Amino acid sequence: DPKTYGPRYPHQLSGGQRQRVGVARALAADPPVLLMDEPFGAVDPVVRERLQNQFTDLQRRLRKTVLFVTHDIEEAVRLGDRMAVYGPGRIE
Repeated sequence: DPKTYGPRYPHQLSGGQRQRVGVARALAADPPVLLMDEPFGAVDPVVRERLQNQFTDLQRRLRKTVLFVTHDIEEAVRLGDRMAVYGPGRIE
C-alpha cells in the first residue's frame, strides 16, 4: 500500500520489502535484460519462498529476460528455464 509504505525510509522496511523495492526499481527502467545477483539470499526461508512465488508470477506476466545468479541449486531449478553451472574459471 503506497500510503503506508511510501513515506518510509529503506531502514524502516523489512528485508522482503526492500527486495521488492529493488526489483520494482530495476523493472521501472525497462531494461532488455535484468541481472539479479542473489536477490533473495538475505531473507529468511519463509519470505524467500514468498518472493520466489511473486517473482515467477511477475516473470510470467512481463516475459522479461532475467539472468539470475544463485548458489542455491533448488532455487535455480525452480526459477530458471535454462541453467549454467560455473566451475573454476569457466561455465561447465
